[in-house]
Amino acid sequence: MDEISKAERKKASDFPQELLDLLDSYVHGAIGRREFLSGAQKFATAAVSAAALVEMLRPNYAWAIQVPEDDQRIKSEKVTVPSPNGTGHIDCYLVRPARARGKLPAVIVIHENRGLNPYIKDVARRLAAAGYMALAPDGLTSVGGYSGDDENGAKLFQQVDRAKMGEDLYAAAVYLKNRPDCTGKLGAIGFCFGGGVVNNLAVRMGADLAAGVPFYGAQPNADDTAKIKAPINAQYGELDARITGGWPAFDAELTKAGVPHEGHVYPGANHGFHNDTTPRYDEAAAKEAWQHTLDWFGKYLKA
Repeated sequence: MDEISKAERKKASDFPQELLDLLDSYVHGAIGRREFLSGAQKFATAAVSAAALVEMLRPNYAWAIQVPEDDQRIKSEKVTVPSPNGTGHIDCYLVRPARARGKLPAVIVIHENRGLNPYIKDVARRLAAAGYMALAPDGLTSVGGYSGDDENGAKLFQQVDRAKMGEDLYAAAVYLKNRPDCTGKLGAIGFCFGGGVVNNLAVRMGADLAAGVPFYGAQPNADDTAKIKAPINAQYGELDARITGGWPAFDAELTKAGVPHEGHVYPGANHGFHNDTTPRYDEAAAKEAWQHTLDWFGKYLKA
């Protein structure tokens, strides 16, 4: 898989939607690997086995590097944040503009349900290159951290107490906002599981969160949505019915609560469309969503 160039990479349109939906069920734990392989067998051919299809759908993190770790525009470090109400502490990846002077607006970057993988770290670097101090916590810290393998990461994710992980991520957000080199303006961006966390942080932090950009994240209920103060810019894929179906109600409740918000549903895009390491990546949708992200944070964090 690592030998496949970007030019040769497969796109979502190269696979049956039913197979991509099956992948979504597998990635989110609704079915196991054996069931996924069994279902993928239906789409196998003489030239491409079910196992080969699975390999084609796996992330290739060599594709994700838009801002290399040695990029001269940024500097990064590992920080450990105490989390007494969670698992004890959480390890985080902190990235800042290399030539920053004075205090910076900050963005917490929340990963998917597989831990702090290279794609999420690259998103943090992209934000640092755009002028933000970005912190990407690893919710798998208590089980050894992201191991370098997404399938193993998904298994480890299931082993962590979800409530305690939520406390860890909240502790990271509070830490970032209160750093002496932060302006106090805190934004949050997250993907999949992380998108839901962004919404939850907005509920919990109220006006202490200055802006949120959840990508295909589960929406809070009406009572919780009423507690949100942070402007929300939500990103969804049209084909991701499981998550996108919750947007109309969320939209209505945010309107009722008087929260500035936007929702963008990208035609023909799948769940995970921003993740440029898998065939579900949709370049046009991802680029537009990223521009909405930068515009939103620019308006509410830098202004």
